[in-house]
Amino acid sequence: MAEPEKPRGTDDVTGGAASARAAEQPTPPPAGRRRLILAMLRESAVPLGVVEIAERLDVHPNTVRFHLDALADAGRIERVHAAPAGPGRPPLVFRVRPGMDLAGPRNYRVLAEILAGSLAAGPEPAARATEAGRAWGVALAAGRPAPAADPTRGEAVRELVNLLDDIGFAPEERSAGDGEQIGLRHCPFLDLVKTQGKVICPLHLGLMQGTMTALGSPVTVDRLEPFAEPDLCLAHLTTVRDES
Repeated sequence: MAEPEKPRGTDDVTGGAASARAAEQPTPPPAGRRRLILAMLRESAVPLGVVEIAERLDVHPNTVRFHLDALADAGRIERVHAAPAGPGRPPLVFRVRPGMDLAGPRNYRVLAEILAGSLAAGPEPAARATEAGRAWGVALAAGRPAPAADPTRGEAVRELVNLLDDIGFAPEERSAGDGEQIGLRHCPFLDLVKTQGKVICPLHLGLMQGTMTALGSPVTVDRLEPFAEPDLCLAHLTTVRDES
């Protein structure tokens, strides 16, 4: 039976990470000759070699090898060793990677619309969205390197700013007459805010509150002011416990 060839210098963990990255960053559908090669491999009952594919397409093997490498790098096909037919190392052949196409199109916006719509349609949508956001914030904080125990106000705010930056909020620390603020220059869910703002904004508030709770922070986000400026939302901070 043909077995997948592991790339040199990698192990199963590395391969899993590569697959995850491929799923996060789907590539465009293959075009032209590459699409023909992919269709040929899908229709074949057995893995195919470079020469056989080249003969079927009436092109040079180097051309086929170039396209096969690109398809393999995109996670669409995999290299395997053919069944041994004599002395020496079996030649490499190619087959479509089992399972769904990791590089296929995604539509997470539809999923987000479904979930946001479900929250909005239920009772007390803002409260439920805030609570969901808090749980999300706790989970996100738990997945990051552990900060110092009992962080100071400044340490906790910086950790929250870093997390928000990783998610895509383009945050910035600010100060005002009534206290500290975090400005959010970008909303990763801006398209949904137009139709589901009553749950998206509370979700963001809960996210920040949950993160601060998970950090054991002496400060939290008291309220979120959507579009305080045309290109800015403001998260207002408040003290929750004495640092002394």
